[in-house]
Amino acid sequence: MSSLTAPTEVFAAETDGRCAVVFLARLRHLEGPSVRRRHGERVAEQLDRMADAGWSLSVDHVFGGDNAPTGYASGFAHDVDVVGAFEAPNAAEALEGTVALEDAGWAALARTEWLLGVREFAPTPAEHGDRPWGFVALWQWNDAWQAASADEVRAYDADCDVAFRHDLDAGARIAGRHRLDWASRWHHVGIWETPTFAMLDRAMRDHERVADFAFTTSRHYVGRRAPLVDLLVEGHHA
Repeated sequence: MSSLTAPTEVFAAETDGRCAVVFLARLRHLEGPSVRRRHGERVAEQLDRMADAGWSLSVDHVFGGDNAPTGYASGFAHDVDVVGAFEAPNAAEALEGTVALEDAGWAALARTEWLLGVREFAPTPAEHGDRPWGFVALWQWNDAWQAASADEVRAYDADCDVAFRHDLDAGARIAGRHRLDWASRWHHVGIWETPTFAMLDRAMRDHERVADFAFTTSRHYVGRRAPLVDLLVEGHHA
């Protein structure tokens, strides 16, 4: 499958076959706390098996850090309670992993939209440090992008790169870009982690300034990072 967009100064092409597994989850509250904890224990066991099989269960691990499973509490701002992403070794394992998680007890804890996509651009270089705010961006290229000339697309990419470079300089890290359109109406997903919510707000204003959204239809989710099983069982970091 050929790339939809070309590499830029910020984003380098990546063809290692690793596959994002994005989850947008609405919690169920039909069972008592003890039953939810049992489901959570089985989900945690399945996540351990996935880590042993080479999955990244946190954005931190994509950058060489800890692989404890994490998600982002998003219910304060969105119609989903937990968002986040894993990265599987390949697309086949990504699909098998979502089925295994649902069967292990995830389906009893949450109603989930799963989005799978092979990595297209590599993660941006980033220093280690605490970045507790996550930002999940889904987008599809619109009619204006489809009609643009090659020169117009290159100019657009260069303008957007300025905003992405500002994000990185301000302390954000971006877990590459994954292509979703083989199994979704969305073309791509990008995941940021930032030190503060205010920094994330400034970044989005900067992207608006360079007309980042002129060629896209987007859906954005923001949330605060917490242990994933706590979020699924308790709805927050217990």
